[in-house]
Amino acid sequence: MGSSSGGRSKYINFRNKQRANMSFFIVVMFFAVFGFIVFTEIFFIDEKEKTTGILVRHGSLSYHHNKDKMDYDNEFQDDDYISIRVGQAMMDTGDIGSFLIGKPRMHIPNIDNAPRYVTKVISENQLPPYPENFTISYGSWQNVNGSKYKFFVFSAYYDQRRNQRNIRIIAATKTRGPERVWCRLWYRIMDGNATVNISRTVPAKLKIIRENWNLRYSACFVMCPLRANLSVPVAVSVVAKLKDPPTNMLNVINNLNESNWKAPSMNSAPIGRFGVCVKPLHFDYNKEMEIMEFIELNRLLGVDHFTFYNHTIGPQVSCILRDYQEKGIVTLLPWKLAMVSQKEIRTEGLFAALNDCLYRSMYKFSHILLIDLDEYIIPNYNDTLPQLIDYLNHRLNTRSTGSFSFQNAFFYLQWDDDSEVYDFSDPISSNLVTLKKTRRKSKLHPHKQRSKYICRPELVVEAGNHFVWEFIPGHGTLNVPADAAILHHYRICEFGGNDCIKTSSTVDKTAYRYLQSLTRTVREQYDRLKYKCGLSKPKEPPTRVFQKILSMLKPAQRR
Repeated sequence: MGSSSGGRSKYINFRNKQRANMSFFIVVMFFAVFGFIVFTEIFFIDEKEKTTGILVRHGSLSYHHNKDKMDYDNEFQDDDYISIRVGQAMMDTGDIGSFLIGKPRMHIPNIDNAPRYVTKVISENQLPPYPENFTISYGSWQNVNGSKYKFFVFSAYYDQRRNQRNIRIIAATKTRGPERVWCRLWYRIMDGNATVNISRTVPAKLKIIRENWNLRYSACFVMCPLRANLSVPVAVSVVAKLKDPPTNMLNVINNLNESNWKAPSMNSAPIGRFGVCVKPLHFDYNKEMEIMEFIELNRLLGVDHFTFYNHTIGPQVSCILRDYQEKGIVTLLPWKLAMVSQKEIRTEGLFAALNDCLYRSMYKFSHILLIDLDEYIIPNYNDTLPQLIDYLNHRLNTRSTGSFSFQNAFFYLQWDDDSEVYDFSDPISSNLVTLKKTRRKSKLHPHKQRSKYICRPELVVEAGNHFVWEFIPGHGTLNVPADAAILHHYRICEFGGNDCIKTSSTVDKTAYRYLQSLTRTVREQYDRLKYKCGLSKPKEPPTRVFQKILSMLKPAQRR
């Protein structure tokens, strides 16, 4: 009995030792495999950096081709620049280096410092010359030829912030795994009596713009770095293959230089002007009274300029906007992006438009509003938006403020018109939504949900629809208290039907502050353009009796 018990105990101890040894062995093997993986990764990363990429030395392009490489997040290499001279006489590109930094020309011997591992050297004169038949564009969608997937570029801007000098291109391409592309930076110099086009070519870095719903294509930034010895180019082309001729030509917009803005710091506004950015107008947009109300009310609020993008607009709105363009109040840019909205890219590529407007406005306007045509930022105590911003600057600490966020309030169109509509003598007044609809939802949306904002463009890197995604370091968003101002949003129920009007509501007549002046300015614009643009006759204001009949019929219709 005792012998049997002692044997069982020894067996159990033996098994326990076996399990302990096995556990120790498994742990050792795990760390061994883990260490091997880490070592392998480090080894291959090092090899990848040594055996791929593009290096340029004094006018020759050393090019190692690797079809499978799509590593676009790496920082720009220091030496990957090409120099190309195109003109009546082909010369060594070393001669133009001094010109680009403002020094007399001096010949630099052509020395090939390319590493031994580079497998192919492309000479400068093998690259296609400047396309003389191209018209430089200040903003239009152009194709990047030779790419496997859709790739379009719209506009280009010089961006020198954060101690980084880049040409920032507004573009649209594949959301995941975009293709490698190159920037050809074009310069113009005089060679005797002839104008000569020279270029420097650099590999681009792509940055996908957020809020793309993970659709196939997305708005993006194409970044072209400028080294210290390069001045700002006249134009830029984006190419997918170096030996392919450019199929796009974008003017490099340098608002910092054009505005002669000499601010002592980023916290000094260039000029006290306000601009408005609106996403692309589509579905043959032709609401003539709405567009005039939007422009005239925002002008009363202190806005100086409006930037619109024409996807598809109707004849009356086109005529109205043309009139504002002639006055310098509106910029209207073509927006023919060959991507299917909501299937391939979000809402006509609106984030490319918003960010184009951001950079187009930079150094031209101290503040910009990114809003839709049915939205207005209305101050509660100030008459204008510049007064509101000044009020906030004195009331709150706004030293690091890059944007001012305003909470959204829905003024549902299904709610009855304000009773004062019946007393309006001018039919223009009764056709203005900000005067007709004064009942709004009591509960405001929190910031970042349906909110809109006013931003200081020089402090913003990437603009979103409802909030700023990225600021210059050290800056952020100020959530404006609702008692100072809110966003008035005039629309139908957001989820369809009419259930939204059952929610708690309140009457808000803040916009009536502008009743007389808004009616007058819209009336003047209407009378001046009604025959020229073929505008529709405004609907006459309803009578009280007619409105009572309609109110009685509404419950029956709902049943």
